[in-house]
This record gives sequence, C-alpha cells and structure tokens, in this order.
Amino acid sequence: MDTMNLLAQAATNLTDSLATSNPVLTPVAAPAQMNMLDMAIKGGWIMIILGIFSVVCFYILFERMYAIRKAGKEDPMFMEKIKDYILSGEIKSALSYCRSMNTPSARMIEKGISRLGRPVNDVQVAIENVGNLEVAKLEKGLTIMATISGGAPMLGFLGTVTGMVRAFYEMANAGNNIDITLLSGGIYEAMITTVGGLIVGIIAMFAYNYLVTLVDGVVNKMESRTMEFMDLLNEPAKK
Repeated sequence: MDTMNLLAQAATNLTDSLATSNPVLTPVAAPAQMNMLDMAIKGGWIMIILGIFSVVCFYILFERMYAIRKAGKEDPMFMEKIKDYILSGEIKSALSYCRSMNTPSARMIEKGISRLGRPVNDVQVAIENVGNLEVAKLEKGLTIMATISGGAPMLGFLGTVTGMVRAFYEMANAGNNIDITLLSGGIYEAMITTVGGLIVGIIAMFAYNYLVTLVDGVVNKMESRTMEFMDLLNEPAKK
C-alpha cells in the first residue's frame, strides 16, 4: 500500500514539474508589409511630380483614343456618294454631306469641292493644307506624352542621386554612431524614385506609340480619300 502511495505521489510530482518547466511562448509579430502608398510617401517630393506626370499621361491617352477613333469612323460609301453628287452636278449636296460627316477626310474633301473649277494643282494644295491642320489636331498632346516618357526616368534618376546624397550626408554627420535607420530615408528615396520614374516612363512610351499607330491609321485613310478625289477630278481630262 505504501508502494502505491509512493508511485502516485511520484506521478503527481512529475506532472507538476513538467507543467512548470514548459516555457510560455510569446507570439511573434508578422513583419510589416509596405503598400504602394507607403512607398510613394517614402520617395519624397519627386514622387509627387511623377504622380502628376502619370495623371497627365492617362488623361492624354484616353482623350486621344476617343478623338482619334471618332475621327477614323466614316461611311464606307462616302466617296461613292461624293462621286455621284459631283457627277450629277449637286455640289451643294456634296458640301452638306461632307459637313454632316464631320471627319478629317470629309473636311479635306469639302475643301476640295469648294475649289472646283480652279486648276487641279490649286485644289490639291488646298486639300493638303487642310490635311496638315487635321493631322496637327490628331497629334495634339502627343508631344507632352513623348516628353513624359523620356523625362520621367530621368527625374527618377535625379531622385536616386539626391537620395544617395542625403544618405551619405547623414552618415557623415553621424560620425562613429552610424545606424541603419539614419540611412533608410535616403536609400528609400533613391530606390523608390527610380522605380516610379521607370514605371511612368514605360507606360508613357507604350501609350505614345499606341496613339501614333492610331494617328497613322487615320492619316492613311485621309491620303486614300485624297487620291480618290483627285482621280475623280482627273477623269474628265482622261476622257
């Protein structure tokens, strides 16, 4: 009986010792994660300029996309109707039809119709002058976008230089008490501005090339309509 009591006491003591010897685990906090807004704030004042550049870039992109695509839409039978009006002598109807279309090609043809009766070279020059004005309207804002595509990476590189200068300046002032936290601000500015400048520049470059492609498509259509109209004027001379 005494033996059973001793075993029970020993088991109780062992259980208590195991319970008291286990350490209390302290939960480890998850590492902090940085979002895009935090990164932009760390970049300093240059990120504000890059943000403005990105807003301007996207505004030009969507505004020009709408305008250029609208300029490229026209009636597939446009030149056929113009030809019928002219051959039947309905010049006013041809002019009214061009005004109703309200496209670059229609305005060019309208100018050519208004010059009917003059030498063919004068008509062609008048059409080309209107065409140059229409192309300039289509390319509105593209120069700004091209400047952003080249200037944004350079501005980001400027932030890299100023950030590294700031980091080394704080390092020099710290003397022997150099701490990584003293350098973090300058290093953040140096790296984040580079990333921001590259992102804005790359987006602007692709957007610029896309808009140029859209403009080229409309210009090709304008040139095609001009050639068709000039062929129409030269038909009587051929006959």
